[in-house]
Amino acid sequence: MPWPFKPNSRKQIARIEVTGAIASGTRKRVLEALKTVEERKFPALLLRIDSPGGTVGDSQEIYYALKRLREKVKIVASFGNISASGGVYIGMGAEHIVANPGTITGSIGVILRGNNLERLLEKVGVSFKVIKSGPYKDILAFDRELTEPEKHILQELIDTSYQQFVQTVAEGRNLAVEAVKKFADGRIFTGQQAVELGIVDRLGTEEDARRWAAELAGLDPEKTKCYTIEEPKPFLNRLLSGSRTQMVSGLSSGIDWLEFELSTSGQPLWLYRP
Repeated sequence: MPWPFKPNSRKQIARIEVTGAIASGTRKRVLEALKTVEERKFPALLLRIDSPGGTVGDSQEIYYALKRLREKVKIVASFGNISASGGVYIGMGAEHIVANPGTITGSIGVILRGNNLERLLEKVGVSFKVIKSGPYKDILAFDRELTEPEKHILQELIDTSYQQFVQTVAEGRNLAVEAVKKFADGRIFTGQQAVELGIVDRLGTEEDARRWAAELAGLDPEKTKCYTIEEPKPFLNRLLSGSRTQMVSGLSSGIDWLEFELSTSGQPLWLYRP
């Protein structure tokens, strides 16, 4: 049940989906949806996460918004097929987390990648002349190898971001920081393993998460329905149907992922990269 808003919100559970790579578009959409949840006084929120993670800053903003909303609204997160890295971080904003036994989760850590095209450029006879204000102004430039001091600078940046991630998981799941570090080495694990590690509260489906959210809000889980808050679909998606809609959606997803890869090159990411 999408926008526009329907009445009786106090007898319904709000539902928000976080899908795909997390970037600025995801942040804007989710923050706007969370604002609607607060304004319409929904008693509970079902947060469905099916994401490999994404940019650090956008993940943090969504997490902090969830944490603030938690003071007024009961929040239960449901991990879908994959909820890894930044997806896990966002999940820490919920009071409780439910995952399927086979959900792929974990990948707690930070990755930063750049492209070194120096050899290719040499073969085609292309070189760049750079004038810069400081020795590190063109750090991660694609036409040369990293220097040792640059590697040290970037490693410090990654380590700081990693500590922020670990600290948030420790606080969100009431675990010791050292306990989190034992499995926060980038590895992935199943939902069942996540329960054993303390990342997830229960195994179950999205329907189980919905029922739990209803119970926390003092509502009847048998009668309480979810109200999905989402952006209106593009006109082309509404016009087409069936396989054509799936084809357009698949093409759009591929373009979105390519755009994400290009726009985040050189940025530290909380992202699971298979």
